[in-house]
Amino acid sequence: MNTTHVKPNNPIIGKKQFQLTTFDLPYLAFYYNQKFLLYKFQNLLDLEEPTFQNNVVDNLKDGLGLVLEDFYQLAGKLAKDDEGVFRVEYDADDEEVKGVVFSVTDATDVSVDDLTAEDGTAKFKEFVPYNGILNLEGLSRPLLAVQVTKLRDGLALGLAFNHAVLDGTATWHFMSSWAEICRGAKSISTQPFLDRAKARDTRVKLDLASSKDPNASSNGDATAAPPQLVEKVFRFSDSAIHTIKSRANSVIPSDGSKPFSTFQSLASHIWRHVTLARGLKPEDITIFTVFADCRRRVDPPVPEEYFGNLIQAIFTGTAAGLLAAHGPEFGASVIQKAIVAHDAKAIDSRNEEWEKSPKIFQFKDAGVNCVAVGSSPRFLVYEVDFGWGEPETVRSGSNNRFNGMMYLYQGKAGGMSIDVEITLEASVMEKLVKSKEFLLVEEEEEHGQKLSNGNGNGIANGNGDGIANGNGNGNGNGIANGNGFV
Repeated sequence: MNTTHVKPNNPIIGKKQFQLTTFDLPYLAFYYNQKFLLYKFQNLLDLEEPTFQNNVVDNLKDGLGLVLEDFYQLAGKLAKDDEGVFRVEYDADDEEVKGVVFSVTDATDVSVDDLTAEDGTAKFKEFVPYNGILNLEGLSRPLLAVQVTKLRDGLALGLAFNHAVLDGTATWHFMSSWAEICRGAKSISTQPFLDRAKARDTRVKLDLASSKDPNASSNGDATAAPPQLVEKVFRFSDSAIHTIKSRANSVIPSDGSKPFSTFQSLASHIWRHVTLARGLKPEDITIFTVFADCRRRVDPPVPEEYFGNLIQAIFTGTAAGLLAAHGPEFGASVIQKAIVAHDAKAIDSRNEEWEKSPKIFQFKDAGVNCVAVGSSPRFLVYEVDFGWGEPETVRSGSNNRFNGMMYLYQGKAGGMSIDVEITLEASVMEKLVKSKEFLLVEEEEEHGQKLSNGNGNGIANGNGDGIANGNGNGNGNGIANGNGFV
């Protein structure tokens, strides 16, 4: 593997320091946020040397160096002052600031289709850097690691972002900007907003010397041994999403609330069927968590281009028996009410409480019998085109997975299609993949499109070492791999 470092092409003058905010700090004890993009090359001659090096690798590196002039925080490092307040800083004259680590390797015995067919993360784990690396290690490691792997018929792009520095919205803003430069633009079309103090400027002293292993406990039972977890991607077609949304909205709410959104409808569908598959007792509580973008929720709002973390976990819950006994409109209503209630006042209250007593969370803190949502189908991941076409697939890496965690992505098929990447106990997943009601198999069969959802019955072994992205007691910031969309 050939490894180098990339810095902004034109050095940023002066030492730049940005205090991490209350929205950023809880991420320090979690893992780097990993993304995996697969590209199939139409012209296989582009994979021959020296063409691959000159036209692909060098173009990626040159484009990275240029886009880092605007996103220079990613080329910096984490630091803390004498009082223990963390910050991200960039100083072109600091020898400890290496820039972005950029590695190139090859696996020409592997095809794009070999990796596209993989539901779990086991096969592509070696193509994504920083497996099991905590964000706190950004004190001595680069804040962004990139790995380019040449495949038999394309390219795998693995990335690891320090989640204490940016969230999903900022991540995909960076990715689309980098791709824009690689396609020939001289400058990016949308500048990042770098002033974190506009979001929150409270100084929080954080002592992580005694922080615990975030994997120490299991979701819902601190004394149980970690269960065997498996992963699967459920691909819901445009027509399936329309069906799910229309079912949730088939009953007019008696309280005059608004119609349920696509997210609320799909989230209720998944929450209900995962709860059924878990075989919970009627009185058992199940928690639903969504990691919401707060850029437009805070007062005053901050720009969409804000670079940093501006997400917070929204928690709600109900009895398993109530979810099972009612249609999808019940769960959608529970989720909708929690989302509507999470306004600027609620966000400030959560932050103030956490600032008084900062707490490092473990994955059990996501909530008992939880279903948690990260990432968002609003991210235009299939528009990240570096010059050789849109990706064949976009996935999250093996970091930050735990029982009940799911990531939502825009579907490759377009329209309203959504890919749902979820991690569950093996026995629960086995029931879920056999549920015709969950997969909407009967509806697809009626339209002669039995396989259009792409939801087969196979399951993939997960690593089982995920961590939770939030807290179950509503006493701090949720930790998300991207922004939940609400």
